[in-house]
Amino acid sequence: MILLYRVAADLLVLLHLAFIIFVVAGGLAVFKWPWMAFLHIPAAGWGAIIEYRGWICPLTPWENNLRKLAGEEGYTEGFIEHYILQIIYPPGLTRDIQTTLGTVVLVINLLIYAVLLYRLLRN
Repeated sequence: MILLYRVAADLLVLLHLAFIIFVVAGGLAVFKWPWMAFLHIPAAGWGAIIEYRGWICPLTPWENNLRKLAGEEGYTEGFIEHYILQIIYPPGLTRDIQTTLGTVVLVINLLIYAVLLYRLLRN
């Protein structure tokens, strides 16, 4: 049974990561499937609210509970802090690199939504 809890916790981490990727880049799916906007906009809104308010996503305590049932330790910080920040903010990351990465993210998203808007207005 312990193995099942661990597998469930690991699958939940993958689901959580997939949701975060969808929140960040789901606008790209709208190119192929315009109806995805009905899923992406609420997901992106939820993701933004979680971040702006400093809340912890409900999936994080669920994962922690599964890990404890599996005999593992949970973690006290949120999913982003525990898994993602170590990837996003590696040692040696400078403010200049952060600024460049932030600009790249903004430019990519502005281009995506500019193309989507152009296609919408063209039709």
